[in-house]
Amino acid sequence: MEKIKILWADDEIDLLKPHLIFLQNKGFDVVTASNGHDAVEIYNEQVNDIDLVFLDESMPGLTGLEVLPHIKERNPAVPVVMITKNEAEHVMEDAIGSQITDYLIKPVNPNQILLTLKKILDNKRLVREKTALNYQQEFRQIFMQITGGLDHTEWVDAYKKIVAWELKVDANQASGVSEILAQQKEQANTEFSKFVVKEYGDWVAKNKEVGPVMSHSMMRKHIFPHVANGTPTIMILLDNLRYDQWKTIEPIFNELFKTETEESFFSILPTATQYSRNAIFAGMMPADIEKAFPDKWKNDTDEGGKNLFEDFFLGKQIEHSFRKPVKWDYVKVTNVSHGKDLNDNILHYLNNDLTVIVYNFIDMLSHARTEMEVLKELAGDEPAYRSLTRSWFLHSPLWSALQKLEGRPVQLFVTTDHGTIRVQRPSKVIGDRDTTSNLRYKVGRNLQYEPRDVLAEKDPGKIGLPRPNISSTFIFAKEDNFFLYPNNYNHFLNYYKNTFQHGGISLEEMICPIIRMRNK
Repeated sequence: MEKIKILWADDEIDLLKPHLIFLQNKGFDVVTASNGHDAVEIYNEQVNDIDLVFLDESMPGLTGLEVLPHIKERNPAVPVVMITKNEAEHVMEDAIGSQITDYLIKPVNPNQILLTLKKILDNKRLVREKTALNYQQEFRQIFMQITGGLDHTEWVDAYKKIVAWELKVDANQASGVSEILAQQKEQANTEFSKFVVKEYGDWVAKNKEVGPVMSHSMMRKHIFPHVANGTPTIMILLDNLRYDQWKTIEPIFNELFKTETEESFFSILPTATQYSRNAIFAGMMPADIEKAFPDKWKNDTDEGGKNLFEDFFLGKQIEHSFRKPVKWDYVKVTNVSHGKDLNDNILHYLNNDLTVIVYNFIDMLSHARTEMEVLKELAGDEPAYRSLTRSWFLHSPLWSALQKLEGRPVQLFVTTDHGTIRVQRPSKVIGDRDTTSNLRYKVGRNLQYEPRDVLAEKDPGKIGLPRPNISSTFIFAKEDNFFLYPNNYNHFLNYYKNTFQHGGISLEEMICPIIRMRNK
């Protein structure tokens, strides 16, 4: 078993040598710093190895309270014990408010230190073990559920249950459970893909009221019934937001807003922005959009932006859905300047019945992650991706803007257009030069592919999609597959494996959150 590693920062560290020897004899590994600047530097260098920090509150230069934010920024979960000569109430309040785990008053004796360590570390161990035990007890129940022929409502429940366990495992650092949980989610996606292949055609067939609420019916079902009731409504569509990412930022929202309902809808296929988001705003399937507005719809191979007419589509849907005029606005944030404008103008939007804000950051992050080595390091797996989302949101112009709504009557919806999945398994595809480049879906002529890896549709009209050419076929990747051409196969395999992609069939891409909130 690895030794517990402690960072102890105190400007009188030399006087604490007996304490350090005592802890080393008890099996602890202690690294020391004699000032706050060294403490920050050592922690940054050894962040993954240090299990606990002792901080002297009154060091010269950087005090313990000033060091604390630097440590918490790198790892919010690391336990920190503040050691102080000062019993003043405001010092204790500052320390506790800054998320210390415990505090001790000088002079401290070695047994006090040992007792604190046991209390903190044993508590973490017990929570980890309890988390593992509880999951093991529920593992079979989840297994029976996902292999038991679920309907779409039950699939949402099963997915939410798996995400809840992922977040518990993250919070309690129960790493021993994470591999089993990942395998269970993989199995769930296998069964979910079979379910979608079997049912999807019926869900999107015209004149059939079966299946879940989907992209093209989401606003009619979940947003419009609550609009124009006297309270201004703001709908925030965070592009590419998965349900687990929502649950990561929900506690921040809950500081100001109270969740009234948490619903879900299913993204249409392809689970890609130009299809799912245009369907959301038009209230139509893509084939119907192309038919009604041929000059506004663009297929994958057409030149130009594919989401340039969302405000137009939204206006048409509002016209058809309300008997009386609705005052509405559409705001799209795709860069820092747009974010600043949103922050400046947020209070003006309270004069509208409905304001729709499309915020593109999550989508940019997932695409940039593929391109930038730094982001590959920052978002290497699901827990890191969730953490990065939380960190971004906390410091974003969007959160700054929402804070300005505190105390004002407003109804808030938070939703998305589709999610992403971390792709693992390559699936070979051969197509002509006009075949689309997306890794999770393809549309083209004479496609050759592995049938077991895809849902294929040779008549796109049957699933509400336009047909770019008379012989166009759509294929959608199932589970965590991603499409690769034979050319430069190994290069692109290494380049794209473990990146977050969308367009295909998975729980993460298709099951989308829609949350209705009110100001507290």
